[in-house]
Amino acid sequence: MARSTDSLLVARIGKPHGLRGEVTVQTHTDDPERRYVPGTVFATRAAAGTGVPRALTLATARKHREVWLLGFDEIPDRTGAESLRGTQLLLDLDEVDDVEDDDEGWYEHDLVGLAVHDPAGAVLGEVRGLVVGAVQDLLEVRLTDGREALVPFVEAIVTEVDTEAGHVVVDAPAGLFDLDEA
Repeated sequence: MARSTDSLLVARIGKPHGLRGEVTVQTHTDDPERRYVPGTVFATRAAAGTGVPRALTLATARKHREVWLLGFDEIPDRTGAESLRGTQLLLDLDEVDDVEDDDEGWYEHDLVGLAVHDPAGAVLGEVRGLVVGAVQDLLEVRLTDGREALVPFVEAIVTEVDTEAGHVVVDAPAGLFDLDEA
């Protein structure tokens, strides 16, 4: 799978909220106040055939009980908002002025497609996504046998991230990849 390096994942749309087209979002940015500015145009990535517009213009942004709610000029009602579920909101990296300043972490687009190795160098699978959590993030990994696994994205388990070499090293505790077989 080719990794996209020309856009930054800002959010993934969740369920509708209310009747006026607002949606909940899973935020993938450390600075939502700076990204969620009315008038911002986001490129979208959605499943084929969903009818999601290629771009959405942010009309409203607000926090409700620690969850961001976004509204878009192109989506006037709850029915339209429901069609956006699962859509990724992206910004062109050329328009993002602070991406290079973040030395403390990685964006999802940096990680997707990286090979997953064990400490001895054996290939375990490939990074398929990043789940951003309130307490810790998780790497979505497709193992070489086709199973999906979630790996806590903490230094004790993901001991190395080398985007230039194209891999991460996972020192998995016993049973981490066998949880679904029980």
